[in-house]
Amino acid sequence: MPRIAYVDAKAFTRPTLQLMQQADEIATNYSKRGFSLSLRQLFYQLVTVNAFPNSEQSYNRLGRIVSDARLAGIMDWSHIEDRGREAHGIGWAGQDPDEQAELIRQAKWGYVLDLWEGQDVRPEVWVEKQALEEVASKATRGLRVGYFACKGYVSQSEMWQAGQRMRRLFVEHGQTPIVFHLGDHDPSGIDMTRDITDRLSMFAGMDIDVRRIALNKDQIDVLNPPPNPAKVTDSRFLAYQLEYGDESWELDAIRPEDLVTLIRDEVMAVLETTSFNAQVSAERDEQAKFDVIADRWDEVLDFLDLE
Repeated sequence: MPRIAYVDAKAFTRPTLQLMQQADEIATNYSKRGFSLSLRQLFYQLVTVNAFPNSEQSYNRLGRIVSDARLAGIMDWSHIEDRGREAHGIGWAGQDPDEQAELIRQAKWGYVLDLWEGQDVRPEVWVEKQALEEVASKATRGLRVGYFACKGYVSQSEMWQAGQRMRRLFVEHGQTPIVFHLGDHDPSGIDMTRDITDRLSMFAGMDIDVRRIALNKDQIDVLNPPPNPAKVTDSRFLAYQLEYGDESWELDAIRPEDLVTLIRDEVMAVLETTSFNAQVSAERDEQAKFDVIADRWDEVLDFLDLE
C-alpha cells in the first residue's frame, strides 16, 4: 500500500505523532474491511474514542494532521478519500491485447439480466451526501439496487428525471417504486425527506413511497453518535427545535458497516427471494456459455478459418 515519506516524521511532537498513529490505525482497520473513509467519517471515529472534541476547529486540525501524516509516510494515501473531486477520463481505458480466449472469458461479466424482473417493487437508495456513496454502493452490491447521492436538496432536473423514471417503471412494468432515504438528523436533513416525497410524487404523477431509514431519533438513542448544535440560521430550525431540541446529528458519525447492514436489511425486507434467485441462476447459466466458448476457442477459430 502507498506509504511514501516526503518529510521527516521527527519534525512532529510526540502528541501529534500519537494522533497520526491513532488515525492511521482506524483508517487501516476500515480499509481491511473494504471501506475507505472520508475525512469527516474518520473525524467522528476519533471523536467517539475521545481523541478530539466535536468541533469544527478540531475537524480542521485533523485535516492538517492527516495531510502531514501522509507526507511523513505514517498514513496510507489510499485510506482517505476526497469524494466528489476525483479526476475522470484520464489515462487509457482499454486493455493490452491478451489471449483472445481470456478476453472472451472476461466478457461474460458484461452479460447481465434484470434481477428485479417480476418483483412487485423496485427500490432505490438515496443518500444525502456524496461522501456516503461508497456505503450505498457496498450495501446494494449484489442486489442490483440503484443508488443516488442527493448532494443536499436534489436539483429540479434530477428530481424530474427520477419522477419520470419511476412513472415509466410503474406503467410499463407494474412495479411500485420505493426510495430508501438516508440523511442527517438536522433541520434541513429532516426536511429533505419531505421535499423528496413531495416533488418526486408531483413529477411522477403518483404517490411515491419514500422511506426515511436514517438518521432517525430512535437510532440516535441506540447508537449515541456525537451531537452538534443545530444551525439556528436554518429557516427550519424553530420547527425542528420544538420536536428535537437544539442538537443535531450527522449521518457520517454512524459506522459505515452499520449503515451497510441497515440498507441491506431494508432492501431484503421488500425482496421476493425466489424470483430473485431464479434470475441469478439464469444469468449464471448464460455467463457459463462464455467459458465454454473460451475453452474451445481454437475450435472456434478453425471453424471460422481465422487461424
